[in-house]
Amino acid sequence: MRAFDARPDFSPDQPRSGRGCLVTFLAAVVTVFALIAVFGAGAWFVLDGPGPLDKRSTIILRKGAGVSEMGASLQHAHIVGSSALFKVAAELTGADRKLKAGEYNFPAHVSMGEVIRKMAAGEVVRHFVTIPEGWTSAQVAAVLRANTALSGDLTTPPEGSLLPDTYEFTRGDSRLELIAKMRAARDSVLADLWPRRKPGLPFTTPEQAVTLASIVEKETGIASERLKVAGVFVNRLKKGMKLESDPTIVYGITKGEPLGHGIRQSEMLAPTPYNTYVVTGLPPTPICNPGRAALAAVLNPDDTDALFFVANGKGGSNFAATQAEQNKNVATWRQIEAQRKAAGTSVVHTPAAPVQRR
Repeated sequence: MRAFDARPDFSPDQPRSGRGCLVTFLAAVVTVFALIAVFGAGAWFVLDGPGPLDKRSTIILRKGAGVSEMGASLQHAHIVGSSALFKVAAELTGADRKLKAGEYNFPAHVSMGEVIRKMAAGEVVRHFVTIPEGWTSAQVAAVLRANTALSGDLTTPPEGSLLPDTYEFTRGDSRLELIAKMRAARDSVLADLWPRRKPGLPFTTPEQAVTLASIVEKETGIASERLKVAGVFVNRLKKGMKLESDPTIVYGITKGEPLGHGIRQSEMLAPTPYNTYVVTGLPPTPICNPGRAALAAVLNPDDTDALFFVANGKGGSNFAATQAEQNKNVATWRQIEAQRKAAGTSVVHTPAAPVQRR
């Protein structure tokens, strides 16, 4: 019986040197580098290659959605080719914890990498709403209620409490938040202008200044006359004269909506709290939301002796210091009206071009 041999058996043709092992190792190295190259090319194509989107598109990703839901939504909208790859790419790049919901606009063939970058940076679609100078608060509220990118309801804010301007918001922002931003902007402007007001003005509170500014806003035909229009009304208040502003008649009847006809004599004499042909001094509230320029004008009006103004037919006004001079200007305006009527040109009486200031 042969004794037990603990040495390993070697076949006659098995190499007994290390050259074979070296060749095997080098081959493995080449394979690994080849795989890395292939993977790198694939990763580049997945992240930076053109995506499947064939035209610019907007998508809304709901608040609270996770990376899987976002990926599914993006794939459904043909913005990315695979929700699974989107999730893997977001996780590998560390962006999965940074992705932000919201409304996004992507160009055609946007790459997955660019989609992830924009979402991680929160580059959502920006919306804008412009509130013109002289709009009433009811008009502002109506526009915000009609804007489907905003959320929530709102009550109409107090007249004159908003600053006309262009405001930015994102989809889903609340209407109340946007109104609060407009109110804060007006308060900020008023806080800046009020301490620098001209001494001796015929009103004592910022709220009264806003009320007068709302009248000036409605009465100004061209911006260059705003300071002088403000000066006229300041002069009339100082003298105890009625302001006799046509827009206050309209506001007392319609709360600022168009009358649909010229102001009638009966309307001019109607005793509403806002009709400054009837009441002396300022009306009880503003009649619109004045802009910064109108607020600045009533707080630092022109030094003028004018007490009257009337439309000049060119978009602006002729100013007068006496009733006799005003009567001449009114006669000139009546001639212009008659000539336009004879020529078939309609004469539209606007608050910015009052027919007569008595």
